[in-house]
Amino acid sequence: MKVDIVTIFPDFFRGPLDYGILRRAREAGLVEVNIHDLRQFAHDRHRTVDDRPFGGGEGMVLKPEPIFECIESLGLTAHPDRIAGRAAESVILLSAQGQKLDQNQAQELAGLKRLVLICGRYEGVDERVGQYLADREISVGDYVLSGGELGAALIVDVVSRLLPGAVGNAASTRQESFTTRAELESERPQSTCTSGGLLDYPHYTRPAEFRGMTVPEVLVHGNHEQIRRWRRSAALEKTRRNRPDLLDPARLSAEDRTLLAEIERES
Repeated sequence: MKVDIVTIFPDFFRGPLDYGILRRAREAGLVEVNIHDLRQFAHDRHRTVDDRPFGGGEGMVLKPEPIFECIESLGLTAHPDRIAGRAAESVILLSAQGQKLDQNQAQELAGLKRLVLICGRYEGVDERVGQYLADREISVGDYVLSGGELGAALIVDVVSRLLPGAVGNAASTRQESFTTRAELESERPQSTCTSGGLLDYPHYTRPAEFRGMTVPEVLVHGNHEQIRRWRRSAALEKTRRNRPDLLDPARLSAEDRTLLAEIERES
């Protein structure tokens, strides 16, 4: 996969891209990341990339000209085939007004061959960028960042780890929080580690007893069916406590509903 990031702070990415799975994916040639300084496409003496908005208002807005020129220099335009999602590339505007990123969208992006990430800044970006250049706007959460750089780094990390070969055990990326039940049921289960769209279950490692705190007994006896049931129950309980919005009844099995009823009776 090729990733192009358009930003007014290119030095920001000198750190986030150089560690962990993302670094290994880059070194293995699974993902290529190129950083483009938006100011290089501003032609006045001060390399101006922003201006006051029409109609008044607080703050400054990124101008369309440098962004369009930068994207066009990459060989891309607002091509209808790309906007309709029929080509293996996407131009993404990082925006607080965008669709919230989730694991399903990350899986979709990981299936593309090229991503172009436009980092918003200041009070926003000229609307013509979102209308005629980007084919989608993405937000990384219901909060406002100073700019899109953090969000772009997050997207690169989330997507890169889903690329085949990026993670040593490929099954681990299908057994994490937010992995959908449909994805899990599309293949034969390989272990007791299934999240099925819920938050991940609790994890424990040695020592089995630490400062009086012990590992749940069910995990140390090797009964895989009991472990699977305990993990599912623990995931349901954690999701109910921290993210009840994920407990969509339509996605819960009969066993899930039984376990959830037991949790509610005990709470």
